[in-house]
Amino acid sequence: MLNQTELDELADIDTPTICNAIEAVAPERRGWGYTTDPFFVIDRTAQAMVGYARTATIRSSQPSGRTTEADAASRIAYYRHIDEGDEPTITVIEDVDAHVGFGAWWGEVHSNVHKGLGSIGVVTNGSIRDLDDWADGFQALAGSVATSHAWVHEVEYAIPVTVHGMRVAPGDLVHADVHGAVVIPHEHAREIPAVVARQREQESTLIKASQAEGFSADVYEKLINTFGPH
Repeated sequence: MLNQTELDELADIDTPTICNAIEAVAPERRGWGYTTDPFFVIDRTAQAMVGYARTATIRSSQPSGRTTEADAASRIAYYRHIDEGDEPTITVIEDVDAHVGFGAWWGEVHSNVHKGLGSIGVVTNGSIRDLDDWADGFQALAGSVATSHAWVHEVEYAIPVTVHGMRVAPGDLVHADVHGAVVIPHEHAREIPAVVARQREQESTLIKASQAEGFSADVYEKLINTFGPH
């Protein structure tokens, strides 16, 4: 588990740059492990969020079919999953309805409840609502905005889910910002800041050269031969 200083260091980096660094430390991860579709982001000015995944699937187009007692028990068990383990957490919810986003799991109440249970935000392909009454500081990357919660209910929790192409298991380290989200391999998490610093230096060198008089393909070739293609 990373300490708060290490988490803060990762949160100071944008998600595309995290993806670049992962490609360097884990080349086999190029092409997967991140979201591939656009999201609605509730706070486009917020810093990136970094946390450990808590997962679930939901449906809303029809009732759960469970008894009232079974529904209540399932909901409490879901909340216990959100509340357990390492913090901070990011809640990752896969809407598995045929009509994704038919009903919103997320609104004023759930954003506050999840924040109170240690979650700093949500990544979901489903919908959210109550935008003006949303929990302060609770980030959301969502598939859409909706009006009703319909019959929304949790189907399963604490399981692997896939949200907009990103496969996430409970406990995965997730990094997300306005661009989307990515799973950071635990074994490489502490390497990321140093790799980012090196890549940023290379990018700065290349950009400054491209803005200078006399830049050419020959200059570009000399530069990339010193630090490799970028």
